[in-house]
Amino acid sequence: MERLLQAMRAVAEPTRLRILNLVAHSELTVSDLVGLLGQSQPRLSRHLKLLVEGGVLARYQEGTWARYRLAGSAADEAGPAAFAGAVLDLLPLDDAVLSRDLERLDRLRRKRDAEAAAYFKRNAEQWDRIRALHVDESALTECLNQVTAGWPLGRLLDIGTGTGKLLEFFGPRATSAVGIDLSADMLRVARAAIERDGLDHCQVRQADMYQIPCGDGDFDTAVLHMVLHYSDDPLQALTEAARALSDDGRIVIVDFARHNLAELRAEHAHRWPGFKDEQIWEWLAGAGFVDTNVTRLEGGALTVCVWTARKAQAEKEAVA
Repeated sequence: MERLLQAMRAVAEPTRLRILNLVAHSELTVSDLVGLLGQSQPRLSRHLKLLVEGGVLARYQEGTWARYRLAGSAADEAGPAAFAGAVLDLLPLDDAVLSRDLERLDRLRRKRDAEAAAYFKRNAEQWDRIRALHVDESALTECLNQVTAGWPLGRLLDIGTGTGKLLEFFGPRATSAVGIDLSADMLRVARAAIERDGLDHCQVRQADMYQIPCGDGDFDTAVLHMVLHYSDDPLQALTEAARALSDDGRIVIVDFARHNLAELRAEHAHRWPGFKDEQIWEWLAGAGFVDTNVTRLEGGALTVCVWTARKAQAEKEAVA
């Protein structure tokens, strides 16, 4: 009861209702809200603090920035999240103030899209050179569809999400999804993409693949798309992924088979020249995975492999 009362007190103020409405449509920072609402940063920070304490908004740190989004889902529980959903449903769609707020938000989103496009343009040449060395994207997505066809993806974790391509691809099948990456530039591109596609149940966070900010067993499926060849310690990365997965959770690794293209290490900071199956099998087993499989995609100087495995924790408990 006290949590619900605190949520009610948190939203019972005009500016906080406007904040709630905006954050329901997009993840926002304090600076974003300053521009959207035309109020001072200290004032808005105070409003946000009350909304977070009321359990209505969630706060996520990304470098020096804090981002805000709706806390949980209205379907999660009969508490603050459900109350926030009910309040949003009651907001009048024709309210002039709320409509102007959303018009300004639409302009902010278009600005984000332009920044993402500019980043792509600056880096397209080097990405295109690498893409030309292996199978096209459509062949890979078809393969991913096939290898995960019988899986309920559930809560998805995209490790090293980059520009969010796998969040866009798997997002519609997942009940929820989180993409993590260290690059703020990549996260800006990914965030713009998932918002453009209306994937409200997906989010991205700045985080290290060796220290994933989640509890044990918080996810059901983990994916690493062209990430492992940048890793200094693949076993540690896979062990951390296993920690984040629930019993019988699944992992998908997309990366290159072993190759001899030294320029990828010299020019693109690849730590590993692709992988042999035996390396991947050994690391997966060491991290606690079983039922390993591989699918190979030929089509250029580089062979792309899709390795899959299942977490072995449930089997260990059954034996115990």
